[in-house]
Amino acid sequence: MTSEVTIYTQDNCPLCAFIKNYLSEHNVDYVEKNIKHSQFRNEMIDYDAYATPFILLKGETIYNVDIDKLNTILNL
Repeated sequence: MTSEVTIYTQDNCPLCAFIKNYLSEHNVDYVEKNIKHSQFRNEMIDYDAYATPFILLKGETIYNVDIDKLNTILNL
C-alpha cells in the first residue's frame, strides 16, 4: 500500500525531525524525501515549496508545521 503522506526534509532540520517523530508516535506511515537529492528538491519546488518540512497529505499541501491540519486530515 502506498503511503498517503510524503514529507520533504533536509538534514539538520529540527521541524522535520519533529514531524517525523509526531507521525511515528501516531503510527502514521510516511515517505521521506530528503532534498539533498536533486530529484526530490525539484519535486518540492514544483509545488512552489522552498522550505522544509513540506508535506503532501492525501493530496493536500502543507507548507508549514500545522498540527491541527494534520490531525484533522488524518483523524487523529
